Amino acid sequence: MNWKIPSVERADSDQQESANMRLESSIRDIKGIGEKAEKNFHKLNIYTVGDLLEHYPRDYDEFKDIVPISSVKINQICAVEVLLKTRPVMNMKSRFKVVLADFYDRTGTISVAWFNMPFVAKQLKMGTSYILRGMVSEKKGKLYISQPKIYSKNEFYKNVGKFLPIYPLTMGITNNQVKKAMEFALGECDDLKEFLPSEIRKRYNLPIYSKAIKGIHFPMSVTEYREARKRLAFDELFLYQAALYAIRNQRANKSEYVANQDIDALEFSKTLPYELTGAQKQVSSEIISDLESGYVMNRLVQGDVGSGKTVIAEMAIYKTVKSGYKVAFMVPTEVLAHQHYQELSRVFESHGISVCLLVGSQTAKVKREIKEQLAFGIYDVVVGTHALIQDDVDIPDLALVITDEQHRFGVRQREKLSEKGSMPHILAMSATPIPRTLALVLYGDMDISIVGERPSNRLPIKNCVVGREYRPTAYKFIYDEVKAGHQAYIICPMVEESEDSELESVVEYCDMLSEIYGDRLRVDYLHGKMKPVEKEDVMTRFGQGDIDILVSTTVVEVGIDVPNSTVMMIENSERFGLAQLHQLRGRVGRGGSQSYCIFMMGNTSKEGRERLNIIANSNDGFVIAEKDLELRGQGDFFGVMQSGERPFLIADIFEDSDIIRYAAEEVKNYDFESICSFYEKNRRFRERLEYYMGNVSL
Repeated sequence: MNWKIPSVERADSDQQESANMRLESSIRDIKGIGEKAEKNFHKLNIYTVGDLLEHYPRDYDEFKDIVPISSVKINQICAVEVLLKTRPVMNMKSRFKVVLADFYDRTGTISVAWFNMPFVAKQLKMGTSYILRGMVSEKKGKLYISQPKIYSKNEFYKNVGKFLPIYPLTMGITNNQVKKAMEFALGECDDLKEFLPSEIRKRYNLPIYSKAIKGIHFPMSVTEYREARKRLAFDELFLYQAALYAIRNQRANKSEYVANQDIDALEFSKTLPYELTGAQKQVSSEIISDLESGYVMNRLVQGDVGSGKTVIAEMAIYKTVKSGYKVAFMVPTEVLAHQHYQELSRVFESHGISVCLLVGSQTAKVKREIKEQLAFGIYDVVVGTHALIQDDVDIPDLALVITDEQHRFGVRQREKLSEKGSMPHILAMSATPIPRTLALVLYGDMDISIVGERPSNRLPIKNCVVGREYRPTAYKFIYDEVKAGHQAYIICPMVEESEDSELESVVEYCDMLSEIYGDRLRVDYLHGKMKPVEKEDVMTRFGQGDIDILVSTTVVEVGIDVPNSTVMMIENSERFGLAQLHQLRGRVGRGGSQSYCIFMMGNTSKEGRERLNIIANSNDGFVIAEKDLELRGQGDFFGVMQSGERPFLIADIFEDSDIIRYAAEEVKNYDFESICSFYEKNRRFRERLEYYMGNVSL
């Protein structure tokens, strides 16, 4: 049964359902949003009321009552009622203007710092009582509150007992601005129509859509939050499974590209300077059988970080090219594209296989020449980023499409690359360890191979979980490793509420290290708000050995392969999921030298240490993924959501593994006519399905 999604024009009734605010209304229709604010909201990809309502909170702030200074908790948000003890001073030594002041109550003294808020110094008056609320930390035995908000008593007690949303922000947008816009939109928009069939809602006890969207932004209780989240996660996963269903049923099975059985790819592997592992040989044999079968290969190769997936891809390339066909190799970043291009060029030089590179940063002239040469069949293999899927890229006889870190590409992106040929074979590679039972649902249209063995020359990474008191020792250890000729990463999570928090934490940390090491080590930083060309430059210089220590956020989770890096230190490691910690750790241990990972805890709770000990005691990503699924399935309502790039707006493939299975079953229960009926009659269903067809990646 072929399900080709119908082309449906919006009906007039769709256009005029409501005379009031609609989901497609501009955010300029929201009270308080002018031209300047509109441009700032656009930075968050928020253009319409619907976009705003799907800008879900990243966390929630439970507003608790005031506590005395003696009762504040380190690394927790607390509120204190205090008097100004010392007149505020402005610290100009940092890259930021920092206002510093001491406050007191009858139980103790606490120091306070405001970043980039010089006007606060003029507001504070001696002898005046203030309610300050912010994150508490400890430095050199002194208590600090960083970037607190100042409340009046009426304002403060109006919020006590509530769960207030904390939203992802950008420069020029405050959390309070998003919150007010959200309140207005929820009050005025009467376009929150239900689109999920009632029998499905009843079967899984799901609230209606309008109740769920209000409950996710302003829950009155933990129970209301969980019910709202379950409903919205189900929506995303149901529609994603429907999108997969559509694509699976559009694919043909027969292949025009049948590899020559006389070409021995395993013989090619004997020319490599190392012996393949048993797992590499097994997976390679499965791929070769697919290429020779006469049917379209659609295979996912899952291999833990450092398991040697690239050489498996090289054997598939060798087999395909020597059979007379072409290969496209797509990766998510230009740094990885350059890296694979250099490696493949080196490996295939003596085998008469030509390789070219096509990336967005190349000049128009270079890209034009490469495209012309590809169209004439001059190159056997093209390595590139999203530039490969542009309409003007023509690759005749494209028989094999390889995607590396395939969870970074959307379904539609992979399909578009496939359309460059006549149903080419698909080989997707991923270093993200997903439990097999879950992978079978997420990638139900793909055969799955697992590379569960590491090359013998890769030494196991040595791990340790330590508290903040270990930091001086860690800095000395990193210094010794660099002086021995190696490099190091230090990862900082985004922990502040400030709009500049990511930049502040990384740049400030980099400044601190520069003061500690002076001219003895070269320290630089990397964060998500840098321009792409700046990020590429930093990662390239680190790869070339021009940077000794790279201070970064999680943008290095999928980054350049630097075999010379031997130390990974992760600050506030308890704030990350175990699977992401494992991905970060995978940046080291890629060469022949002994490598180390230091999990630095900001909160030394017993539960946090026990959780981190799971990853400290295992380097097996699949074991860790199973544990992560088990732990996160319980849900941590108040945990800070530091999960890096999320494939969905709210659903989580680990926490919502049961919902994924339910959604997959429900899609199978509906025949072609029923799903098309939903599609034609429900604008919201249509829009979301089109979105997942084009954008969702896993």
